[in-house]
Parts: sequence; structure tokens; C-alpha cells
Amino acid sequence: TELYRGAEYIVDFLPKINVETAVTDELAERVVEAIVQAASTGKIGYGKVYVRKHEKVVRIPTGETGAQAR
Repeated sequence: TELYRGAEYIVDFLPKINVETAVTDELAERVVEAIVQAASTGKIGYGKVYVRKHEKVVRIPTGETGAQAR
């Protein structure tokens, strides 16, 4: 518990994890929806989903690029 301005508060931190995934543009919205549904707890502070574009992807062993590099 913490004491702040004369009031006692219970500090209950949530464990944090970081999940990173790369998917094609066609799957992005479905993946976001699945993450939001699976991660929702109904409590404050349970997370955010960031979506960003990857300009290029290259599979190192084969040299494949784009969707073929998945």
C-alpha cells in the first residue's frame, strides 16, 4: 500500500509483456482484433496495440522479399 495526501492506496501493478508480429496488410486488421479480444481484461492499463508498416522484408538465407519472405 502507498500513502498519498493522507489516503491509503493499494498499488497493484499488472505484469507486462511485449508481443511483436509481422503480417501482410490483408491480415493486419484480423490480427489486431484477435489481440484485442485475447488481451482484454476489463481493467485499466492492460495495453495498447501499435500498427506500423514495414517498408521491406528480406529472408536472409534465400533472398526472398515481400510476402514470399514470410
